[in-house]
Amino acid sequence: MSDNALLVAMRTMGIPKEELTAHGFRHMASTLLHEQGWDTDWIEVQLAHGDHSTRGKYNFAKYLKERTRMMQSWADYLDALRRGAEIIPINQRA
Repeated sequence: MSDNALLVAMRTMGIPKEELTAHGFRHMASTLLHEQGWDTDWIEVQLAHGDHSTRGKYNFAKYLKERTRMMQSWADYLDALRRGAEIIPINQRA
């Protein structure tokens, strides 16, 4: 899916460009997956930040079993948020 497709979807949902960008989703996913303790190599390959050699561009199976588990966990996390999981505001005081 292209960044443009995400931008059109975001604008259709009423999200202003000043509030969130398509790349912001990738940034957010990377940050949250790291916070959840997933392996950096798995995250980077999943976000296509990995090996840019010819071999790397065609090796979609690298860490596939691990990335599948990670993405299922990510989907479960998003589903929990949609159902109303407790969300702690970032600027909440302790």
